[in-house]
Amino acid sequence: MIQRIQSIYLFLAALVAAGLHFAIPVYSTAEGAPVYAVDHLELVALFFGSALLSLIALFLFKNRKLQFVLGRLNIILNFILLGVLVYQSQILSGGAAALEKGIGMLIPIISIVFIALANKAIKRDEDLVKSVDRLR
Repeated sequence: MIQRIQSIYLFLAALVAAGLHFAIPVYSTAEGAPVYAVDHLELVALFFGSALLSLIALFLFKNRKLQFVLGRLNIILNFILLGVLVYQSQILSGGAAALEKGIGMLIPIISIVFIALANKAIKRDEDLVKSVDRLR
């Protein structure tokens, strides 16, 4: 059901997680060479896991409770991804010596925002259905 706003938010979260890490460098090395997420298999797996969870939640529009739970799991996965990105940028690039961390570090944060907005809309739909059931 694409007319629901949470479907659009989940699609945007999947698009951000699956597509942006190919084009935007995650961080730069101490020498200034950009490092992309494609260079690290664990980052690609986490990004595609996040995109896959968003797409699965998108197609579970009839089961709002499971959709909400998958959204929360996806937020946790994105926080793990953010932690891995920060860890790798600090350890591999020389820590504080590297001045440019890269805008790619914001990809999980953007995805978290879209998923949180989707969860808010899912919760609002669930509350609406519960209120209508009380009237019967």
